[in-house]
Amino acid sequence: MNKDKIKKLLQDVHDGKVDVDRAMHELKAFPYEDLGFAKIDTHRHIRRGFPEVIFCQGKTTEQIVHIINHFAESEQTIMATRAGREVFEAIKKVRTDAAYHETARIILIGKLPENKTDKSVAVVSAGTSDMPVAEEAAVTAEVMGNPVERLYDIGVAGVHRLLDNREKLFSANVIVVVAGMEGALASVVGGMVDKPVVAVPTSVGYGASFKGIAALLSMLNSCAPGVAVMNIDNGFGGGYYAGLINLMGVDK
Repeated sequence: MNKDKIKKLLQDVHDGKVDVDRAMHELKAFPYEDLGFAKIDTHRHIRRGFPEVIFCQGKTTEQIVHIINHFAESEQTIMATRAGREVFEAIKKVRTDAAYHETARIILIGKLPENKTDKSVAVVSAGTSDMPVAEEAAVTAEVMGNPVERLYDIGVAGVHRLLDNREKLFSANVIVVVAGMEGALASVVGGMVDKPVVAVPTSVGYGASFKGIAALLSMLNSCAPGVAVMNIDNGFGGGYYAGLINLMGVDK
């Protein structure tokens, strides 16, 4: 971020040379901070209403800590996904307000925002083995300011478990369905509710599941209308998309 440009822009607003709407447009156009190995999108929260998220997989611990240090002046919540405990321990040394959601493999730095709406996102998982992806979706939606209802291990292998939770499904505003194996749960839920369903296939399953491809194809071929499909194991994408839908019309 070029602080001199921001300072000049604010001075121009103060002097009446630039109006507020034009200044907001200029701020949205500021690109990034170049760290050499990474280019941090420092104004994403202005454009998108949600700050840049650090994807930790494939990055070194030193790189992740360096990126987080460059957010130090910001009061916004910092979110790091696909993070192991060793990364969390390193971050904790420089940011004492860091918290680790181990099942979701998410590190949060700063306060969890208050809910922006009373409408809820339901996150449903077929099996216990799908919980890491489901929790990634649930925590992501919560960080965006959404109330989240977790309904885990209610897959079609024992469909009575799903039916026992139907009232909770009916009361949700958006539903994220996380399932591996054949991925049938998304179609079943989609055929029960009148709400958007965000389907997230997981890589859970035996050999013929092809590391989630079978579930992905089943969800893409769902005969139930109103089902949108994320990529394999993309709990973050599912939670984010469901969160955006849930917050439509809400003053962010």
